[in-house]
Amino acid sequence: MSRHPPFSEVEASRADFDKSFTPSTTKVPQPGFQPGQGLNDLPYAKDFEPTVGKFRSIVPEDHAGADVYKMMISSITPRPIAFCSTLGSDGKANLAPMSYFAAVGHNPPTIMVSIAAGKLSDGLKDTSHNIKAQKEFCVSIISEPFLEAANYTAIDAPYDVDEWALSGLTQRPSETVKPPHVAESAFSMECELLHDYDLIGDQGKPTQSVILGKVKRFQVKEFVLDPEDQMKVMTEKLRPMSRLGGITYARTTQMMEIPRPVWEQVKDTPEVKAAIEKGAKKI
Repeated sequence: MSRHPPFSEVEASRADFDKSFTPSTTKVPQPGFQPGQGLNDLPYAKDFEPTVGKFRSIVPEDHAGADVYKMMISSITPRPIAFCSTLGSDGKANLAPMSYFAAVGHNPPTIMVSIAAGKLSDGLKDTSHNIKAQKEFCVSIISEPFLEAANYTAIDAPYDVDEWALSGLTQRPSETVKPPHVAESAFSMECELLHDYDLIGDQGKPTQSVILGKVKRFQVKEFVLDPEDQMKVMTEKLRPMSRLGGITYARTTQMMEIPRPVWEQVKDTPEVKAAIEKGAKKI
């Protein structure tokens, strides 16, 4: 029996989704940050002081896999999420949401998706099975207007059930690969398989397929492109969703810009010299 109340009751107690909210850009927490300072002056920064509170050392091997999973997905956040669309040997398109997903390089443009083991005869899920067999796939960023549809594609339906139909989303033909991408997504990537690697779990069997894919085409809706830079996507227009722990998602609501320091410009300043002379902080 679940220790949680029915989700419908929990959701009913919460505020409505703010449909009128517009993402904004603010200053950084402390514009006057100085080199060597460490923590900024936020009121809750004291909780992060190195000598405040106790550290707990947790050995992954001492805990069940589900508990390790819970710890990782609740701490490594926010994680970008996207659809991965593939094509089976029968020509049927498959659609699945991915929260183990990231960009890993731009030359060549390369992304990573990691897919848990499944129930097919080869121990794979449809997505990883199709990618390894067909050597190509598409990845489409998930945005606010189709969050619910995206979540529904995570259903544990039998192989012959069409996730695209359940989501109500649209297949759009790709230019360089056979799998379609999601037409509602404002940013999709057509990919070819570069490399795959299976992670081996405690039982000596594959538990995860790590897929590296080279991006052959970007498919971008024009409304998300910066008018002054057509190779830059505007976050406030894309409205990408991210994953937190458990069944929690997050929207991108507040952004801040902070230029990278340039060594030649700061190397002779008193603050930088003092920070270097003082050295790294140690406990």
